[in-house]
Amino acid sequence: MAGAAGIKVAAVVAAGGTGTRMHSGTPKQFLEIARKPILLHTVESISSLESVKEIVIALPREHKDKAEAIVQQQKMPVNIRCVAGGSNRQESVYRGVTNIRMDADIIMVHDAVRPLCDREVMVRVLGAAHRHGAAVPGLQATETIQRVSRHGRVLATPPRHELHAIQTPQAFQAEIIKSALERAHREEFLGTDESSVVRWAGHRVMVVPGSADNIKITRPADLVIAEMLMSQKTGVPTNMGMNESGFRIGHGIDYHRLIEARSLILGGVAIPFDKGLEGHSDADVLSHAVCDALLGAAGLGDIGLHFPDTDPRNRDRSSLNFLREVRSKVDDAGWKILNVDATLLVQRPRLAPHIPAMRQKIADALDLDKAGVNIKATTTEGLNAEGRGEGMSAQAVALITRK
Repeated sequence: MAGAAGIKVAAVVAAGGTGTRMHSGTPKQFLEIARKPILLHTVESISSLESVKEIVIALPREHKDKAEAIVQQQKMPVNIRCVAGGSNRQESVYRGVTNIRMDADIIMVHDAVRPLCDREVMVRVLGAAHRHGAAVPGLQATETIQRVSRHGRVLATPPRHELHAIQTPQAFQAEIIKSALERAHREEFLGTDESSVVRWAGHRVMVVPGSADNIKITRPADLVIAEMLMSQKTGVPTNMGMNESGFRIGHGIDYHRLIEARSLILGGVAIPFDKGLEGHSDADVLSHAVCDALLGAAGLGDIGLHFPDTDPRNRDRSSLNFLREVRSKVDDAGWKILNVDATLLVQRPRLAPHIPAMRQKIADALDLDKAGVNIKATTTEGLNAEGRGEGMSAQAVALITRK
């Protein structure tokens, strides 16, 4: 790197993710994109820099063996070790830094779940840290950012040219990051990232251009985007849509007529209204759309195939039972449900007060966290059958992944 020839770099990889926001039982750093674990992509990228001589991966103690097995899959020209992290990211990075064995000039800290950071970004960050003491990559804000009170009131509009979204890797002259983390540990200061700790300790931090591709994989949608970007970068075909691995997306849609003398059930919730939906079962249009989305994603046909209206056992049956059976069928086919997003087209009644209960009922039926189920309701402005109050419809999209 320009102006930094011969410097010795040690890297700390923060790998403490648990997969909560990913709605996955597998920690996100161990999920695969382009047929490799995310952690392995990240470590390979860092080890490609000639100046990096040591990599320390800080992660929960119970994940050490798995991480060590992953990084040993490829022979890399750098010493790699795994150490037990702490109760939060800063404590984990602190433990990683204190476990560096080499006499490093620069210490670089990187998120395990940013596998798409390119060489140019790392070189820019390391060069700036060598010259100025500390550096981070950032992207200038392209949208207006507001400071908002916890009650939702806009407090201020900072100048957009001053605002940057900060990424990793972040790099620091070794003594600067060591002393800053040690002091923060001693005085119980908790920063939002390593650069905030270094600034709190009185050091300046420079920002260099980051990369829009350097995404942090946090939610299921990030995983899909990273899969496509990594496929373009490596030439390895995307796993999406393949039977043996990867992700599948399904779409479901259902319609039912409104009639009198029938209860209105949506998402397993009884809605107070003067009409209900016509159908052989409870005619829960929302649950039916979700069933079709999941069956479609797994390539298992549709709801009519599995729960025909010619079967007397399905008469007046709760559609939440359909959802539970669909979940089992998807599971038996080797798939795991990640999330569901659904929209109800309804003119009346107003559904907003009932949506939290619908989300919970569907989440329970699918064995998902409530955050993995999103439901929206919209009118059709008086247009078509829904707008005239003659019926209701629902559409749903589901994302599943190989177990």
